[in-house]
Amino acid sequence: MRMSLRGVALSLLCYLALSAAMYFDLGELEEKCIIEEIPEDMLVTGYFLLEPWDLNTRSNSPHLGVTVKVRDPNHEMLMSKRYGKYGKFTFTSHASGQHFLCFQTNSTKFSVFAGERLKLHLDVQMGEHSIDPTAEKAKDNLQLMESSLTHLIDQMMYITRQQEYQRVKEETFRQISEDTNSNVLWWAVVQTSILLSVGLWQMKRLKDFFIAKKLV
Repeated sequence: MRMSLRGVALSLLCYLALSAAMYFDLGELEEKCIIEEIPEDMLVTGYFLLEPWDLNTRSNSPHLGVTVKVRDPNHEMLMSKRYGKYGKFTFTSHASGQHFLCFQTNSTKFSVFAGERLKLHLDVQMGEHSIDPTAEKAKDNLQLMESSLTHLIDQMMYITRQQEYQRVKEETFRQISEDTNSNVLWWAVVQTSILLSVGLWQMKRLKDFFIAKKLV
């Protein structure tokens, strides 16, 4: 009974967290990935919910679940875990950059018969803490204030890290742009030098030809 209540609570939490999140279609045994720009040393929490694309249609796969895989910017595996139809996953980034979050449905069917169209709701949150859904119902106002302040501090830290990451990206892009402009300038100088050299050589050849033919 306790496990059942825990499952209902987790399901309700997923519904609340995913109410304003993204969703995309996902076929049985199909894998899709999204890319998230994540700063270094950032705790990432994700909530997901898998359901039939058409809610009026009953799913033919009662044991359907989701396998979550996360790869860092160097394509090294950070986590790979199998879940049920809904759940929560967490990981910590070790490097700044694009992280690949991949989701694949698992089914007991053979791949030939696995053709059901599904919808995956997903919400990815970054930061150490999120506001406890039960905190707003707490009678202790001090506890509620402490939870809110902790959440605000963590959000400020996340924004600071995100700004630092964007600053590093901007400096890298600026350096690449300067190097590219410098290479283009030197290539233009080389091209101009080659054209002038070829023009002078052609003029000399024509002059020598006219002198040899006694036309000058």
